[in-house]
Amino acid sequence: MPSALITGASSGLGEQFAYALAQRKYDLVLTARRGDRLVTVASKARKLGAGMVEVIEADLAMRNAPAEIFAQVEALRLHIDYLVNNAGFGTSGRFDRLPLARELEEIDLNVSAVVAMTRLFLPAMVARNSGTIINVASTAAFQALPFMATYAATKAFVLNFTGAIAGELAGTGVKVSALCPGPVRTEFQAVAKNEHGRLPSFAYLEAETVVAQGITAAENGRAVHIAGVINFLTAQSNRLMPRSLINFVARRIYRPNADAPPST
Repeated sequence: MPSALITGASSGLGEQFAYALAQRKYDLVLTARRGDRLVTVASKARKLGAGMVEVIEADLAMRNAPAEIFAQVEALRLHIDYLVNNAGFGTSGRFDRLPLARELEEIDLNVSAVVAMTRLFLPAMVARNSGTIINVASTAAFQALPFMATYAATKAFVLNFTGAIAGELAGTGVKVSALCPGPVRTEFQAVAKNEHGRLPSFAYLEAETVVAQGITAAENGRAVHIAGVINFLTAQSNRLMPRSLINFVARRIYRPNADAPPST
């Protein structure tokens, strides 16, 4: 059976990737910080059709975590055919008021871990002329986001990094794709402390829908996939609208209530 490794698999998109690939009869390696949640996801994945399911509790914000995960996979003698770099989080608020340690942790998880995991598992895929890597980016990658400055910058990195690697690997049989969801009904907003944002409910997609689209896009060799028609049109419009206008709109949408200007 083919094998898939999914980071951030304890909830949200990572959890749904586990279930979707289980239904496709993949062996799974699931990793996240919350071991108890991983055990629950693993149990359901087995019921959905996964063969072997291994759980690795790890914090990918730690610089040594990718190498440790790679070593554990090697010890299991697994060949990873499908890598989903999903682990990540966002922060919300005025940058000068946010804790520096948390911003740096965000960069380590959203950027450094993606680079490390891709570099560690990619060579074997290239050697076999077969494999798939999905890096979860965001529609935030297409513009600066006031009050989510670091998050948007990290996802812009993921988008461009993925596109470059996909170009390098053309003709190798390895497919590399950036999945760019907009708002998704997951724990993300609560972690980012942005659950009271100003986006309408219809803008949110279900995690299962985003994952299904991402898997199909990767199968079709698409280097970038923006999930959802509204999100696609919004991302495209950012190429045509003045940066000042985009910044103004984003500032109004993402400004936390605590940072709102006084009423007059």
